[in-house]
Order: sequence, then C-alpha cells, then structure tokens
Amino acid sequence: VQVGDNIKMTLDSKTVNVNVSGISEMYAGHFVYMTATYYQELTGQAQAKNSYLVRLKNGSSKGIRKVAANFLALAGVAGVSQNTSLIKQVETVSSSLNSVMLILIVLSVLLAVVILYNLTNINVAERIRELSTIKVLGFHNKEVTLYIYRETISLSIIGIVLGLLGGYGLHQAILNIIGSDNIMFNPSVALYVYLVPIFAIVLILAILGWLVNHNLRKVDMLEALKSVE
Repeated sequence: VQVGDNIKMTLDSKTVNVNVSGISEMYAGHFVYMTATYYQELTGQAQAKNSYLVRLKNGSSKGIRKVAANFLALAGVAGVSQNTSLIKQVETVSSSLNSVMLILIVLSVLLAVVILYNLTNINVAERIRELSTIKVLGFHNKEVTLYIYRETISLSIIGIVLGLLGGYGLHQAILNIIGSDNIMFNPSVALYVYLVPIFAIVLILAILGWLVNHNLRKVDMLEALKSVE
C-alpha cells in the first residue's frame, strides 16, 4: 500500500474505503490513525471513545498481569491488550540474533588471521631469493618487510572497503528476511559497528607485520641465495 491508495476497513460493522495520506514505520504491531472529522465522514456518525491507553507506574510483568486481571474483572471492560508480550517477543529474537552474530564475529576474526598469516607466509616463501637479493644490496629490514607487506596492506584495505559495502547491503537484506508482519527491526546501526572490524584488521596486520619483520631478520640471506643444485 502506497500513499494515496485506498484500503478497506471495518468501522462499526461497516466496510468503508479509507484513503492513505501517510505511512509511519512501526517496529512492533500495526496501528491506523485518523482524525475524528474523517471518521465521521466515513461512518456518518460521531467518533466515540471505546478504549483507553494506560501507562502503569509499575512496569514489571507481575504488576502488569495483576492490573490486567483487575481490569478484566470489571463489567465495563471487554478486553485488555498488553504490549509487553510483543516487546518480549522482539527482545527474545534480538537476543538470539546477538548470540549468532557473536559467533560469526569470532569466526570472522579467526578466518582473517588464518588468511592473512598464510598469505604472508606463502608470499615470503616464494620470494625469499628476491628478498635476499635486495637485503644483500643494502636495503634495511623495514624496507625488506614492506617490499612484500605493502601488497598485504593494499589487499586488506580493498577487503575492508568491499566488506563494509557488502556488509551494509547484507545487513539490510537479513533484517527484511527475519522480520515478520508484526515486527520490524531497526535498520540503523551505531558507528562502532563499522569501526570495530576496521580496528581488528589493522591490529592483525600490525601483529603479523611485526612477526614477518622478526622472521626475516633471522633468515640467512646468503644461504637463501645459494643455488639449489
């Protein structure tokens, strides 16, 4: 349904066509708002209040159940609708998703460590003679390390950019899939959600860079330059 469309509603046992003048996002439940004048225009009679919105000072589950039972015991009360059950449902789903996301984050960090570590080790092993040559020619240890580590840093930066863009789109798609007719999850995320993975990758790169530099210092460059034969 878009703004300007008509939808059918039942008001006072009468089916009417209601024009949609605006749409609001509801994260839990559905509500329709209309003015008293438009209600009278649709039904031909004045709007009569038949319900009350009650906010309790004691918002605990026990207090809500007690007050709801007292309301239902009154002859003039036809029913009581509680928002707490819907809120609990949202909180339960969110808690389950947080547990799954935590596992995925830990696995992603471990995968990043394995990939970057193996990529760097393979790069060093395949180009050890090349590294030995530039080391013998007088390059400093840091220059020798950066000779191959620049490639890892560049690939990591590209991966961070693509990962953030892809992660944003995947996040929106997942929220649309797991949402139901009565629940919509907030699509906005805090800034730290993007900063934490960037910091994690930078930290991994820094630690691996130190390890590569330390290992290259111990390699016998002259021995590596000897012919295999």
